[in-house]
Amino acid sequence: MNSGGARVCESAATILTSPAGSGTPTAVAAPASRSSRAVTKASPDRGGGYDRFMADVRACAQCGSSFEPRREHARFCSARCRVAWNREKLGEPSAGPAALAWSVTAMSDTARQLAGLSCCDGPGRYAVIGEMVWWVTLVDATLVRYHQEAYDRMLAGYPPALQQQIDGILGGLRYVRNQMRHEDGCAGLVQPSGGAITAWVWRQLPAPQLAGLLPRGRAWELARYRAYQSHLAGRTVGETFGTAAAFLERAASAASVMQNAPHYAAT
Repeated sequence: MNSGGARVCESAATILTSPAGSGTPTAVAAPASRSSRAVTKASPDRGGGYDRFMADVRACAQCGSSFEPRREHARFCSARCRVAWNREKLGEPSAGPAALAWSVTAMSDTARQLAGLSCCDGPGRYAVIGEMVWWVTLVDATLVRYHQEAYDRMLAGYPPALQQQIDGILGGLRYVRNQMRHEDGCAGLVQPSGGAITAWVWRQLPAPQLAGLLPRGRAWELARYRAYQSHLAGRTVGETFGTAAAFLERAASAASVMQNAPHYAAT
């Protein structure tokens, strides 16, 4: 990848839905033009309502200190830690358009790795599913934070039922992200089967134990859990990742046009 991130990557959705990937996601075609569909607000967990779905307290990804996030995707306790992490991971102090380009590329690369795995590839297969969860949720958070208008317009261009499904899948993947454990990734969250890993199915899960959370935190995590049960449980890894990635790639492409940033187009 060049320093500006101007790389047209193979679509993660295309990779996951190829014959080798074995996924069969809901079709996420280009939305109707704005002339034929009114632009409506995205679902309530975006924009002003987005803050309702974050954890009460989490550890800073840079220094490890506990902090109360203002947004669902917040990973740093301060601007100083965010800049330090960006310099280390991204090679630049800003996490705007370059971070989106870098994250979409990483999502596509991880999708390619996931599509090539089978049930015989050892315990590392769970870690790759976990990596895909991480990149999908990171791309989603980057778009919401830095490209809110492009994100909302793209989502509003789809029929209401598909808007709800996309939003539900992304909410469910945030629940998976919060449930993952470092040592086993997504083990326990997916039902293994023969053949490609993308054909594995997300398990039905019991309601989470939320007694240790404040009332606000319990409401946030319960909303994620319900999204998981409604939109992930019983569906394949390839289907859910493919649907989420298709939307995120289109939203990133729209954002790049609006911001004159590196452009990603499905191939």
